[in-house]
Amino acid sequence: MPTTVRSFAKINLGLHIGGLRADGFHELRTVYQTIALHDVIRVRVVRGSGIEILSNDPRVPTDSTNTCYRIVERAMAATGASGRVSIDIEKKLPVQGGLGGASANAVATLLALERTLKKHLPGREKLRIAAEVGSDLPLFLLGGTILGVGRGEDVYPLPDFPATPCVVATPEIGVSTPTAFADWDLLMGGEGAPARENAGKTATSVPSRPGSGADAAARLHVGNTKLTELSPSDRMNEFSRGISVWLSGASGVPGSERRGRAETPLLDLVRTGIENDFEQVVFPQHPELREVKRVLEREGAFYASLSGSGSAVYGLFRARATAVRAAAWLRSRGTPAAATSTLTRRQYWQRIFDC
Repeated sequence: MPTTVRSFAKINLGLHIGGLRADGFHELRTVYQTIALHDVIRVRVVRGSGIEILSNDPRVPTDSTNTCYRIVERAMAATGASGRVSIDIEKKLPVQGGLGGASANAVATLLALERTLKKHLPGREKLRIAAEVGSDLPLFLLGGTILGVGRGEDVYPLPDFPATPCVVATPEIGVSTPTAFADWDLLMGGEGAPARENAGKTATSVPSRPGSGADAAARLHVGNTKLTELSPSDRMNEFSRGISVWLSGASGVPGSERRGRAETPLLDLVRTGIENDFEQVVFPQHPELREVKRVLEREGAFYASLSGSGSAVYGLFRARATAVRAAAWLRSRGTPAAATSTLTRRQYWQRIFDC
């Protein structure tokens, strides 16, 4: 019998991009939040050797480029186990879209492999292996609300937000993460990011079109000086101050002392002004994504944003009924969308093996 686990998605609650590091990656600050949308992973170990990957989605790689393959290689070596590992990936999440699908699949595979082998790696070792495979993997070893720093792989659990209704729209648009980073560098007056920036991500490149990519970013840079007023280190400090204000129990907006903490902590975080820097370069190339964000806001979302470098766009709602109506409105106009909920850390771990 295979071991079956859920592989939950994530969204980014704000994402600030810093300068290039010595290792060729960008310094990042973000708050990750796991959500209830998920894939299903089935892992079986039999006699023999090698790694086999199967999927219901032909776009999922089945060779050593798959993050599941890479994490199994490392886990088998670390545990000293032997056997032929078969991984069946039932995709429900978009193969690209900024929801961390491939990264979540890899961590779910690791957890299923541990249970199948009846061998457990120390938490620190799992985090190390996950970070080697990709920047987005370690967050899925924590779940709930998580602070991501470094290149996103250095993760810290934050106080959980209550489960919050959420709509995730997944337009069928490919957004290249390396190109998005390079466009951001052009916008900021710097140089493009190396292609390795995409390690562990699920986004893939799409053919360029007139007015997109680096050219669009360069044109935007000419007429936009707002973003160049802050240095990369200033932007990191700005994000860190916002998180500190939120953790200290203040929303950082005028009049908040009168409201106190009666409203949700998530709403308090939103009031600190969190935003996703990728919107500055992705939206000009794909204005339909900006329109999805506007629709979510018009339909009642108290916060809407691109997730990662896209193309998924999500909205957070006060009531599930409002979220359900917003998702239905988007679907009626041809945009795939699902009403779901954020997951607390406890919910995340309770539901992973509840299949």
